Amino acid sequence: MKNYAQPGDIITLAAPYAVASGDGVLVGSLFGVASGDAAEGDPVEAAVVGVFDLKKVASQAWAAGDKIYWDDTNRQATKTAGSHTLIGAAIQAAASGAGDVVGRVRLNGSV
Repeated sequence: MKNYAQPGDIITLAAPYAVASGDGVLVGSLFGVASGDAAEGDPVEAAVVGVFDLKKVASQAWAAGDKIYWDDTNRQATKTAGSHTLIGAAIQAAASGAGDVVGRVRLNGSV
């Protein structure tokens, strides 16, 4: 097929802010996880599908199947919709302690 460009599970984006490998990256309605470090404005490869451990809101419990959103202001995942961007779903429970700041998320790869 002559118009096929790429598989699309990893795409190149202009980093909207400085990112480190494993950080969440939101460009418009596209969300991905950076595969390397990048300065603001530099190209960064980002995975838009898959399962990732992401920084989450402390003291917020998650249940498997909860919808997960990206809070771009605080650059962390949350189950609070508000004005945040839907990025996927929790695939396992996450505890609600003050030190529980990582949650496992299956990215939905869609906008």
